[in-house]
Amino acid sequence: MTDSLQGHKARKRFGQNFLEDDNVIQNIISVISPQYGQKMVEIGPGLGALTRYLLPAVKRLDVIELDRDLAARLPKTLAGLGELHLHQADALNFDFSQLIENEQKLRVVGNLPYNISTPLIFHLLSHSHLISDMAFMLQKEVVDRLGAEPDTADYGRLSVMVQYRCQVDWLLGVPPEAFNPAPKVQSAVVKLTPWQKSPYNCNNEALLQRVVSTAFNQRRKTLRNCLKGLAEAPDFEAVGINPSLRAEVLSVQQFVQLTNQLNKHV
Repeated sequence: MTDSLQGHKARKRFGQNFLEDDNVIQNIISVISPQYGQKMVEIGPGLGALTRYLLPAVKRLDVIELDRDLAARLPKTLAGLGELHLHQADALNFDFSQLIENEQKLRVVGNLPYNISTPLIFHLLSHSHLISDMAFMLQKEVVDRLGAEPDTADYGRLSVMVQYRCQVDWLLGVPPEAFNPAPKVQSAVVKLTPWQKSPYNCNNEALLQRVVSTAFNQRRKTLRNCLKGLAEAPDFEAVGINPSLRAEVLSVQQFVQLTNQLNKHV
């Protein structure tokens, strides 16, 4: 185990659970594989459990930390390990484009607070053209949803929109006892790699988001009922989708095909 919280009380409002198990930390660093010269960004470095290994590996690291107390102590904690660029800010509102230099794409990593993980992922997806890959520690339940296949309980809006943008790879599981304080849930590390060449050809991404959100808003209803006023019988027929099906059985490709059909009316 690393040192304890060193006088810092974990704050529930920030969803803080600090990673302390050295074996887990080393495993995470191994699967992330930070390399010298890469443009890496860590979200929520906390007490620096991962940062103390990331920084010397890449030599120059941007970190985004919301907690003022933690942000204040990080430069001292990490002194001499490399060039630290600290942004005391809320990652949910952070403009990641400001970190781009010489068109080098970002590698984004972080132990994300459970209470903001989904909105933060959607925020990062809006910057996906600037990102080479993302590796996050998340609640295992969220990781399961990210990589879920159609016609499973975990498959939903998050699955479709993330898989539309990224390849999803489960990296490793992390037990509650690896953290202080220990959360009441299992965690896992996932890698999201934005498609360099997307397998999906969507003509209107804003409409895709609307179609997917609307379809899953009442997931027990049929597509015919969920998308009433948005999609009519000829639209479903044109793309070979049975409107009596539920959203959870449609693949990402089928959602894209339906969206492209509806886009003809926009």
